[in-house]
Amino acid sequence: MIDRYSRKEMKAIWDEENKFSIWLKIELAAAEAMEKLKIIPRGVVKKVKSKGKINVKRILEIEKSVKHDVIAFLTSITEKAGKEARYLHKGMTSSDVLDTCFNLQLKQSGEILLKDIDILLKTIKKQSLKHKFTLCIGRSHGIHAEPITFGLKLLTFYQEFIRNKKRLEASIKEISTCAISGAVGTFANIDPRVEQYVARKLNLSIEPISTQIIPRDRHAQFFATLAIIASSVERFAIEIRHLQRTEVLEVEEFFGKKQKGSSAMPHKRNPILSENLSGLARLVRANVIPALENIPLWHERDISHSSVERNIGPDSTIALDFALNRLNGIVQNLNIYPKNMIKNLNLTNGLFFSQRVMIELTNTGFTREEAYKLVQKNAMQSWHNKTSFYANIANDNKINKKIPVNKLKKLFNFSYHTKKINIIFKRSLKK
Repeated sequence: MIDRYSRKEMKAIWDEENKFSIWLKIELAAAEAMEKLKIIPRGVVKKVKSKGKINVKRILEIEKSVKHDVIAFLTSITEKAGKEARYLHKGMTSSDVLDTCFNLQLKQSGEILLKDIDILLKTIKKQSLKHKFTLCIGRSHGIHAEPITFGLKLLTFYQEFIRNKKRLEASIKEISTCAISGAVGTFANIDPRVEQYVARKLNLSIEPISTQIIPRDRHAQFFATLAIIASSVERFAIEIRHLQRTEVLEVEEFFGKKQKGSSAMPHKRNPILSENLSGLARLVRANVIPALENIPLWHERDISHSSVERNIGPDSTIALDFALNRLNGIVQNLNIYPKNMIKNLNLTNGLFFSQRVMIELTNTGFTREEAYKLVQKNAMQSWHNKTSFYANIANDNKINKKIPVNKLKKLFNFSYHTKKINIIFKRSLKK
């Protein structure tokens, strides 16, 4: 992922320095276990720890010749640590190091993403409570439906990210496995107790059966979860983009004093941050297909998945980390215009009370079909002539014979649509 969409903490997880440091931790943990099991001599770990420093430049230089990254890494460590380093990697295969490391990197990335979601949840909750009873129109098919509140609109995103947090926690647990089982996963050349020790040392679970690699269905779940979260980010971004349209303007991204909206049109105030989130979401979603295609590998292993994961691991996690933080900033600094919400509510001259009138007519003896037809006739008249829906209903003889004026007026009351808001908030925000 390019620096423009990268944050320092997440990017550092995927640096070569961190990757090779994890490799060394895995090798040293395995060697510690072997020392305890008297498979290799005492003192190997101490010597390698003191002298076996990571030299990224040297590792990459060796790799150019040997064409094998793990061998290049081990050779570089041996150059520094001396002959004791020959005991590293005893009975292990490259995938033991690569897969355990990759899972650990995904776990570390996932934990950062969990923190991102927690921060976002607090911001959404704060704005939602602030606008708990801020009236606005609800829309279906992009068309005015019935009144809701802006706080309730935000609360739907709050609940969605609560679910995303649970999904991510489950996926982190799924991916947090360790395999130190040797060639084709039979433990022929390594004691299973070494794997148990390494897993415990790295705070991972052992992979019950790993062939020569950790099964990629685990990884597919992880990347699919990232894609779902990215889609939730985009759903929020699209809502903001729609509500910022000039003819709507119920909310607006914060626009700085020195900010420019267009190179050609000085008046422009564009929702560029939200549009950017839509683009990043596409990238994260696109990586799910290759993650799924990594599941069917040949026999006990091939490396067709390797080049894919070198790209989608950092790209998906870095992009989503950036997107979640950007979304948090947008929501935190969002310009919200309640007056425009009321203005838009009144655009249809009270048409959104149509369902309530229809229900009341059925209470007076009309069939639902009769009531619907009668109300729709008056609604369409109001729509075409830009007249008051209430006035049309009040002047309809068939209706005013059944519903007296004083009762009819009570039907056109906004509080009717907000009377259950507290119930929704209470059940949505309970721990």
